Amino acid sequence: MARYRITVEYDGTDFVGWQRQTNGFSVQEAIEDAVRAFSGERVTVFGSGRTDSGVHALGQVAHFDLAREVPTDTVRDALNFHLKPSAVGVLSAVRVDHSFHARFSAIARTYLYRIVNRRAPLTLERGRAWWVPVLLDANAMDRAARVLVGRHDFTSFRASVCQAASPIRTLDELGVERAGDELRVRARARSFLHHQIRNVTGTLRLVGEGRWTGDDVAAALRAHDRAAAGPTAPACGLYLESVGYGDSEAARTETGAGEGHASAPAP
Repeated sequence: MARYRITVEYDGTDFVGWQRQTNGFSVQEAIEDAVRAFSGERVTVFGSGRTDSGVHALGQVAHFDLAREVPTDTVRDALNFHLKPSAVGVLSAVRVDHSFHARFSAIARTYLYRIVNRRAPLTLERGRAWWVPVLLDANAMDRAARVLVGRHDFTSFRASVCQAASPIRTLDELGVERAGDELRVRARARSFLHHQIRNVTGTLRLVGEGRWTGDDVAAALRAHDRAAAGPTAPACGLYLESVGYGDSEAARTETGAGEGHASAPAP
């Protein structure tokens, strides 16, 4: 039995999310169908974390097992062939030890939220970023974001349907930077709560508009009440950017070409 780790990018617009569901086509299902098409084996593909409908990925990591060994380049290329025309691409495939698990071995997940901040509506970026026509103060947003870094009770920033047992999370990084017309909110943690980053981003927009201050964000955090924080930003701007594995990288047994949250849904 051979275990393969794959790094995947996808446009989540037309998917119901990462996880296989009964109400539509998922990224997990697309990859599992592609594995079966090239190998003849029915497998379960385990992802590093679930992303919601409309959420994208630049570096989702997943793994699956095959009964027979296949060269890693063949795995990558065969999957990409059978994934067409789905908006899913396998960037790399590598052999890993059976101790590796895409979800449980992960020690960090980084999410990127993209805001296009201009008067003109989106055309090429439609469905891939949040259009905000009101000028935002990225520096003020970045300062306010620092309030949320660290270990906190994030009840005010999680969805009401969040299934996580505890609202306590440690946010290792949260920052906002501007690059021309684009604002990038980047967050890193071992795991996130459902809609956590989207709720944080919606709150930081209030700061960017001058309606809130960093003190207001701190007060919302202390309130432990979802109603105390800002609105939920749309899914279209959120990307699973990368997943970190630290020492588990040593679990690789074969190098493929290139490199290429936990159980809760996307933040």
